[in-house]
Amino acid sequence: MTGRGPWASTPEASRGRLHEERTGIIRGGARDAFQRDRDRIIHSTGFRRLRSKTQVFMAPDGDHFRVRLTHSLEVAQIGRTIARALSLNEDLTEALCLAHDIGHPPFGHAGEDALEQALKGQGGFDHNGHTLRTLMVLERPYPGWDGLNLTWETLEGLAKHNGPIADPEWALAESDAAFPLALTSWPSLEAQVAALADDIAYDNHDIDDGIRAGLLSLDQLLDLPMIAAGWDSVESRFPAVSQKRLIGELIRAQIGTMVNDLIETTRANIVAMGVQSAADVRAAGQALATFSPEMREAERGLKRFMYANLYHHPSQLDAAVAAHGVVAGLFDAYAADPGLMPEEWRAALPEAEPRRSRHIADFIAGMTDRYAIRSYEAIFGPAELPEGF
Repeated sequence: MTGRGPWASTPEASRGRLHEERTGIIRGGARDAFQRDRDRIIHSTGFRRLRSKTQVFMAPDGDHFRVRLTHSLEVAQIGRTIARALSLNEDLTEALCLAHDIGHPPFGHAGEDALEQALKGQGGFDHNGHTLRTLMVLERPYPGWDGLNLTWETLEGLAKHNGPIADPEWALAESDAAFPLALTSWPSLEAQVAALADDIAYDNHDIDDGIRAGLLSLDQLLDLPMIAAGWDSVESRFPAVSQKRLIGELIRAQIGTMVNDLIETTRANIVAMGVQSAADVRAAGQALATFSPEMREAERGLKRFMYANLYHHPSQLDAAVAAHGVVAGLFDAYAADPGLMPEEWRAALPEAEPRRSRHIADFIAGMTDRYAIRSYEAIFGPAELPEGF
């Protein structure tokens, strides 16, 4: 398959941007709308902060562990590869892959849990909704409007990163009210591909990081039939190479296997559903970008394994408790004494709830791991953190 298929999103058919842009200035030549979205995301403050936000290991000292930024770049590479094979719009796919984690607070899910608890009476906190809030409200590089003013297709794909949404939390609901995103329907194929590229990336790269950290072993992984089959293939092709060196080839081969399965299954779905346009994709009433049933079950088994053996490893749980305490402590401190926040944030603090608490959460959610620790220690003194945190 070459070129762009009729089921692909096209910038010419975009539903546009929330704010009309009439600057009369052309920057960087003839970039289309989705290319501009991708570039705006790359140049954003939220994207830069991903370099110091947790992926799996919090505030990692090791140079070789992944952080949110490197994860997002790896997702984008996988997403573009799949989009090209399926004749989709690569630029829109890349924009979605690069931006999908911008709403994560410091310390990943531990920080998210702390903010969710802190805002329990004020609507809660969800990193996906905060991605939209960041890109539509909190980022302010332009004098004429708040946000990056991304296209409807990019915002829709980010809002529905995990599929249709029947009951959005407050941040996503506000984004939808400002620029209706058809939350209850399936998004574009580009958005569906971006979501599965995310799964493929963290399923496999977290294995790599877990082994590097000594929290996972090859023997454990070989209990999974999918891993065992991949390992047998790698060993047969490189019989004289050490196990340590073959780990990278195992990860590489497994990513390729999952990518190929997704491409083949999605092509078959497109044909079976008679999809002839991007509108047909949204009207299909189901996901079209999918793994085969066999791969879907194997991938779910891998996720269960990772939760049991890596994400819920005792050392990871200890780190999560410490991270939760840092974020919760910061929220309580700023709520009690807003003067502890920087002047710009303090001056904009609303008087009434729930806006007041949400504003404090906006400030904390934008922090990197390191900045959150420094801010906590400036208020409370040295933090009690697990060794290697």
